[in-house]
Amino acid sequence: MLWAARVSGFFSAAMLMVVLSPSLQSFPPAEAIRSSQFDSDVRFPGQIAGGARGLAFRRAPPFRNAAHCSNPTGNVCDPSLVHIAITLDEEYLRGSVAAVHSVVQHAMCPESVFFHFLVSDPSLGDLVRAVFPQLQFKVYYFDPDRVRGLISSSVRQALEQPLNYARNYLADLLEPCVHRVVYLDSDLVLVDDVVKLWRTDLGGRTVGAPEYCHANFTKYFTDRFWSDKQFAGTFARRRPCYFNTGVMVLDLSRWRRTGYTRRIERWMEIQKSPAGRIYELGSLPPFLLVFAGHVAPIEHRWNQHGLGGDNVFGSCRDLHPGPVSLLHWSGSGKPWARLGAGRPCPLDALWAPFDLYGPAASAAEGSR
Repeated sequence: MLWAARVSGFFSAAMLMVVLSPSLQSFPPAEAIRSSQFDSDVRFPGQIAGGARGLAFRRAPPFRNAAHCSNPTGNVCDPSLVHIAITLDEEYLRGSVAAVHSVVQHAMCPESVFFHFLVSDPSLGDLVRAVFPQLQFKVYYFDPDRVRGLISSSVRQALEQPLNYARNYLADLLEPCVHRVVYLDSDLVLVDDVVKLWRTDLGGRTVGAPEYCHANFTKYFTDRFWSDKQFAGTFARRRPCYFNTGVMVLDLSRWRRTGYTRRIERWMEIQKSPAGRIYELGSLPPFLLVFAGHVAPIEHRWNQHGLGGDNVFGSCRDLHPGPVSLLHWSGSGKPWARLGAGRPCPLDALWAPFDLYGPAASAAEGSR
């Protein structure tokens, strides 16, 4: 009976997606879903990324630009490119690959999307090239020591990883000719063309993101913060709203001119000072301190977040009302982990079609 209920839930989730999201019906099928057949398996035997053994991913299906798209030049400074930044690490690698796959599957001009991968292990770039032979990308090494002394403990260990803070340094890491970038977390998939998000009018703001002004903003900061008039005054003459930093459109030119990296670092230094903590939840609060109240609002369809269970292990969430362009498994429950454990949530069925992970061949199969 439990199995039947889960299957029913998967079908219900899929039908709900079709009903709620016109984006799924906005492209001709030949353009939106290019192929369900994979060319071959890409296997990575031996030790990879600090200890993972026998990793195997299927090679992504080929993708091509539609007729109206500009021909990509391969130059990162090409003004016709759409730039996306995403991290690659061993723990979230399966999610990152699925996120990339979802982007190219739904883009009308997938060859014109340029990925900027932030890594602490440069060898992961070889894996990306094998899985996505056509992909335009560059790998950027992010030195963990750059932020190790600034990171404070959080509610989940994953939020304390140095690579989680690489988004703070995009303006420094990426080429000066890259004036705008879409930052995406590794635990999400797109079901719409990323160019729509890319073209968001920021109205002179540095950051664009879906805002959630009904959220309890005060809970992200400690009593010490709110009891100190100087700290609490940070939000004076601002209407601060919560926004999730896993999906952002960033004006890097404005970021560089204003020096926002240093402003974020300064709040992290205060957090680590002997006087005590001023916030919780890792890398999010410094972004709120610098940008909340000055964010260009983006439609909520671009971040259906919280699908990971809101930090409660094993809990399942439903979609928020309204159309859907991006599904985000923020929280502790990741779809690849739940699927692998045979305990998926219904909405995990919407992530699964973009999963390119496959078990490595056994030694016996390899000798045939």
